[in-house]
Amino acid sequence: MKKSLFVAMAAVCALASCNNQAPKMDEKAQAAAPAELKIAYVEMDSIQSQYQFCKDMEPTLEKQAQNSRNTLAQKQQSLQTAAAKFQQDLQNNKYTQAQAEQVNAGLQKQNGDLQALAQRLDTELATKQQEYLTAVNDSLQHFLEQYNKSKKYAFIVTKAGLLYADKAYDITKEVVAGLNKAYKGLGAKPAAAEAKKDEKK
Repeated sequence: MKKSLFVAMAAVCALASCNNQAPKMDEKAQAAAPAELKIAYVEMDSIQSQYQFCKDMEPTLEKQAQNSRNTLAQKQQSLQTAAAKFQQDLQNNKYTQAQAEQVNAGLQKQNGDLQALAQRLDTELATKQQEYLTAVNDSLQHFLEQYNKSKKYAFIVTKAGLLYADKAYDITKEVVAGLNKAYKGLGAKPAAAEAKKDEKK
């Protein structure tokens, strides 16, 4: 109880001390504060739909996802067919007990392998998607750092979290144009090259 009281008293004393010094701190804050707080916002949906890097990469990601679905569907169908045949042969007494156990063990192994494959493909796709999102974020951050050297915005935010936004502060078109210009200037064009590489596979 005494300890809690001591902490509370210390906090009150500290607060009083801060209040005594408040005018000086406020004066400094006012002197350092900019005359105008400039804020702009970007619509991320437009970045995704209009930034050429996103246009190049999204078909690649979708193709990888579709290939994974196709692979799993084929293997699952094959396993179901084998399991149905096993049940039919079992009912027709085509197996000895030892043979039936062996076939059943083989089917269980195939099922385990299928689940492991599904998990591996999901992990590969998630890793690829994360790499893509990181690349988009990195390119956006790099562009905005250069862009804001002349614009001098205090904050550049995304529109998604705003309750209201005046279109006058929308810099999405400028950002998209700048990103595409920078991306076009890349000699290697890694996203397009990777897309073509994946198509050959």
